[in-house]
Amino acid sequence: MPGVADKIQAFLNEIAVDAVEERVVEYVIREVHNGRRLTDALQDPYVKNRLSEERLTGVLENPEVAAALEEQISLAFKTKDFGFLS
Repeated sequence: MPGVADKIQAFLNEIAVDAVEERVVEYVIREVHNGRRLTDALQDPYVKNRLSEERLTGVLENPEVAAALEEQISLAFKTKDFGFLS
């Protein structure tokens, strides 16, 4: 049975991981707003070195990331640049 110290340590670890995830979310949103494709931003070493595949799912479920992606899709339709002929 975990003791109080173990529970506190687990809680602190979760807070640290959440802070890292939040910084990755901010990075991905900034990169998408700067014109990068979401898939490219997610492949960056900055992202891959900080989050497991499981935690990356949390980034993709973030409403701010979804909004940035929607903006990118909308712009692609407006400019008719879908990246197929690059």
